Amino acid sequence: MATLEDKILGEKLHNYCSSSEDEGSEDEGSGDEEKTIKTSVTAEPPPVNNWNGSASNTGPKGVLEDWRRFKQLEAENRKELERERIALAKKLTLTVKTEAEDDADKERDEIEDELNELIDEGFLMKYQQQRMQELMAKLQKAPKFGKVTTLKSQDEFLNAIDKEDPKIAVIVHIYSDKKRACQTMDGCINVLATEYPTTKFCRIAADITGLSRHFRVDGVPALLVYKGGQVIGNFVKLETELGNDFFATDVEKFLIEFGMLPEN
Repeated sequence: MATLEDKILGEKLHNYCSSSEDEGSEDEGSGDEEKTIKTSVTAEPPPVNNWNGSASNTGPKGVLEDWRRFKQLEAENRKELERERIALAKKLTLTVKTEAEDDADKERDEIEDELNELIDEGFLMKYQQQRMQELMAKLQKAPKFGKVTTLKSQDEFLNAIDKEDPKIAVIVHIYSDKKRACQTMDGCINVLATEYPTTKFCRIAADITGLSRHFRVDGVPALLVYKGGQVIGNFVKLETELGNDFFATDVEKFLIEFGMLPEN
């Protein structure tokens, strides 16, 4: 039977003989002559096989490589089993509920069942009507404008901004009668004032504002947007942006793009 040493170092073949000398025997017919016969039979080297995933008789190096591979696979299997064990423990931790949690779930289910019994079609209809009345009341309280207000002095300009509800957006058109684009802008804001009745539209001549002559000539038409007494939009020299001929939809799109008007 092969020993562990044989397994590690390679088994000896059955026809292996060491190269030792055998004592010669005297030949009766030759007298005193001695014939020494030396025999040496050497085993053929085992074939060399490349590693194909299974162990083979490849000598010490091959056996050691097989052993290392076996240990590597064994370690990987242990790691995989450990990962599965941790994942299972986490899953059980998340799914297992305490008795108190079960009681809380039962109580919540009972309350939901009772609410479902109470909320019938008649109850929902009554609630919808009540909610609609509340919303209509809020709309009625909100100030409505629907037209453009012409401001004739600096005091009117300041009062229109500072004394207005902080929730109301105030859009002021600064114009000059000598500019064609300003006349076009007047027509546009008249249309927008009717479409956005909760937004306050005003107009004031550039000469009244006390602004510089350069602004009165090149800065108009201009749209200034205020909320809570603070300017939130400042669009000057819109002739460059819109040209002389434009429509209310163009101004509307421009103001919506900058967040100055709500989308209808």
